[in-house]
Amino acid sequence: MLIKAPAPIYARRANGADERRISMRILITGKNIEVSDYLRELVNKKVSKLERYFPNDTVAQVTMAVERSRHIVEVTIPYSGGIIRGEEVTGDMYASIDNVLDKLEKQIIKHRTRLEKNLRAGAFKPEEGFMADITEDADDEPAHLVRVKRFDMKPMTVEEAMLQLQLLGHAFYVFSNADTDDINVIYLRKDGNFGLIEPA
Repeated sequence: MLIKAPAPIYARRANGADERRISMRILITGKNIEVSDYLRELVNKKVSKLERYFPNDTVAQVTMAVERSRHIVEVTIPYSGGIIRGEEVTGDMYASIDNVLDKLEKQIIKHRTRLEKNLRAGAFKPEEGFMADITEDADDEPAHLVRVKRFDMKPMTVEEAMLQLQLLGHAFYVFSNADTDDINVIYLRKDGNFGLIEPA
C-alpha cells in the first residue's frame, strides 16, 4: 500500500499572501502492515524534521514492514550523486521509527560539511532511479542468487565513494571512478579503514 504525504502546508504572510512552506515529499509503503492515519501522521512528522537539510521536492521513501515479531523501518532519501539510507529493526514499530530517524540525522550531521564541500553543485537535489541498496538478509538455506539490481553509476572520486559507503551503512560500494573511468569497489576493513579494489 502506497500512501502519499499530505499536501504542503501554506503559511500566511503579514500582507495576507500565501507562502509555501519548504517541504519534502514523503512516500510511505507498508508491507504486511496496514498503515493507519495515526502512523502515517507520525512518520510524516518525524521525517519532516530532516527538511532543513534538503531542498524543495526532495523525496523521502519510507518502508514499514512486519516480519513475525520484527518491526522494520527503512528510510531512503536520494540526492544528486548518491543516496542516504537508514534501517532499524526492533520489536516495536514506534521504536523503529524513532531509531531510524535518529540514525539518519546523526549521519547527516556527521557528514554534512563533507557533503557540502566534496559533492557536486546541487548535491542534495533528488534524482529518480538511483538506488544503491545491494544488501540482502541471509538465512539458513544454501546461498542462491536471489536478486539482481541495476542502477546508473555516476562517476565519482574515491573520496566521494568513501562518503557514500558511510552514508549507506554498507560493507562495500560499487562505483565508477571519475579519475580512471574504471569500475571500482570500495569496502570497509575490520580495522575501520577503507580498501579499494581496482581492475588489473
